[in-house]
Amino acid sequence: MQLSWQWPWAALGGALAAAAIILLVVALSSRRHRIDTVRVFTLDDDLNTERASKLFRQWRWLNRCAAVLVVVALAVAVAMVARPATVDVSEERSSSRDIVLCLDVSGSTLPYDRQVIDTYRDLVGHFQGERIGMSIFNSTSRTVFPLTDDYDLVTEQLDAASKALKGVESQDDIDKMSDSDYQRIADWLEGTQNRKDTTSLIGDGVVSCAAMLPGFAYGSSSDESDATRTRAASIVLATDNVVSGTPTYTLEQALALTTSAKITVDGLFSGPTQSEGDETTTQMKDQIESHGGVFLTQSNGGSVDELVRDIDERRSAESRSAHQAAMVDDPAWFTVALAVVVALWLLVVWRLKR
Repeated sequence: MQLSWQWPWAALGGALAAAAIILLVVALSSRRHRIDTVRVFTLDDDLNTERASKLFRQWRWLNRCAAVLVVVALAVAVAMVARPATVDVSEERSSSRDIVLCLDVSGSTLPYDRQVIDTYRDLVGHFQGERIGMSIFNSTSRTVFPLTDDYDLVTEQLDAASKALKGVESQDDIDKMSDSDYQRIADWLEGTQNRKDTTSLIGDGVVSCAAMLPGFAYGSSSDESDATRTRAASIVLATDNVVSGTPTYTLEQALALTTSAKITVDGLFSGPTQSEGDETTTQMKDQIESHGGVFLTQSNGGSVDELVRDIDERRSAESRSAHQAAMVDDPAWFTVALAVVVALWLLVVWRLKR
């Protein structure tokens, strides 16, 4: 990384001060040397032995080394005063994500909804900062719980939903249920079937789920409220895309609205594997992928659990890969250099005293 200086003026001031100190020390040393030479004019004669000459040369060399080390230490200290810095380009881990579970609760999709709910119940234990909400729909929609990062509440609600749907895999299972179990399912589904002879209005369900997210507005994509979004937002849509009735919004229209609001809709086909090649499934895949979403069926993975985890991992990677550039202090090598130089200087001074 390219090195720069945050306080270059401090380095200039420190360099001038260090230079002034060095000049003063040199001047005083020269003056003292001249005086000592006059007073001790027979020093060379006194040291005119091989042993004494060797020790004197060693002493003089150590003095010069000490002086050089002091100058180097001053230079490094001045450089540190200038605050060496580098531009740090890093990947910031961000968990500012809003997730809405948008589940079709028509009779054909209920068994798969429970698997989606159970998987997210497991995933919630690993969430940090994400807000999660859940809405269910059939002919009309009901908010099970709004966006929240109160994971105790989320877990409680998901547990209740999973318990309500336990054992729902076919109409025979429903027929064999006890009155209390049937009532529990009816209570959980209450509010989703308020229009007669109409089921699985998927476009309306998606719009209702999007309305739980900040920044979404019904109507034209030119609404100013759709212009900005501070948190990544995604909807996990679990449905078999079989519509019975006339919806207010088609799935294509709903996806156009969510796209304009910068909300990603990922699709999970919650239906039997033999229906994955149906025209309705193909249409759902094309529409979701054309709007930037991920569409998965059980043929893409081993189970609904794996598909949900795949979607979550992809969205987590996107929301956490926001690159950040910042000027940060980087004195590491200067600190090491100063420590080494000071240590060498202390060693030389110790040797001089001997």
